Amino acid sequence: MRLGVLTSGGDCPGLNAVIRSVVHRAVVDHGDEVVGFNDGWRGLLECDYRKLDLDAVGGILARGGTILGSSRVQPAHLRDGVERAKGHVADLGLDAIIPIGGEGTLKAAKLLSDSGLPIVGVPKTIDNDIAATDVTFGFDTAVGVATEALDRLKTTAESHQRVLIVEVMGRHTGWIALHSGMAAGAHAVVVPERPFDVAELAARVGERFAAGKKFAIVVAAEGAKPREGSMEFDEGGKDMYGHERFAGIARQLSVELEHRLGKEARPVILGHVQRGGTPTAYDRVLATRFGWHAVEAAHRGEFGQMTALRGTDIVMVPLASAVETLKTVPEERYTEAGVVL
Repeated sequence: MRLGVLTSGGDCPGLNAVIRSVVHRAVVDHGDEVVGFNDGWRGLLECDYRKLDLDAVGGILARGGTILGSSRVQPAHLRDGVERAKGHVADLGLDAIIPIGGEGTLKAAKLLSDSGLPIVGVPKTIDNDIAATDVTFGFDTAVGVATEALDRLKTTAESHQRVLIVEVMGRHTGWIALHSGMAAGAHAVVVPERPFDVAELAARVGERFAAGKKFAIVVAAEGAKPREGSMEFDEGGKDMYGHERFAGIARQLSVELEHRLGKEARPVILGHVQRGGTPTAYDRVLATRFGWHAVEAAHRGEFGQMTALRGTDIVMVPLASAVETLKTVPEERYTEAGVVL
């Protein structure tokens, strides 16, 4: 067989591990050829690719990011380019395309699959919001980075008797905020799934200081919002791809809490540091397993599907089930955490 692979959307630790796994399984065990499209779907639409052999993937297992690069493509541009993409696949003699990405990438994969292209998807996102799989690679690394940052911030917050509002990634779901907040012993967590009451948040932080504590750590997912009318709040706008542009929940909360409490409050935005760097062992293993099973699914002709983790097993699920809804944090997880407002 001749396989094509690409990475699209936001990068995350573990992408290179999937690429490496696909090449090793395809080339060594099946005698296949593999090509990699540069910069995601753009590479497929423009037929911009490179050959991927064992030398090309040597030493990339522990590297963050993606050697193939990534980019965002406007949905309309992708829809208009379906026939062009099909022509490139035919010209290159490809038997399957393995796109690696999150919700947007998998929606594009379903579009191309519905048009007749042989697609086997691999899910990734640090947000862990793909409903069809128990977990996505990249999430474990992101939580570890955020937890280490929170641990470090506690000492400086205590030294200056401050409230630190730490903004982590999570546009629509609060998995990173919840897990890192629990792991680091944060004093409050706010998530996109549940609009928070700023008065309740201020009261909780104020109780700490009243009890003689010298600092407080609040973890906020970037997509978290206050209850309507509870504080002035700038929701931002939308970018050229239709994604929300957030105006900074940590910055806005720091101003509000400082005003209400009379205590110094500072925003800390972790941002893309959560996406970068070396993947954890867990993410390397999961990414490697996903790559291995994607190649096997291609050889079985199981197209229009993606790899997924169910318990300890890797299974194949329809792409449609991957994109029909986001995996949000369930109510019972808030209760377990005890710090989610």
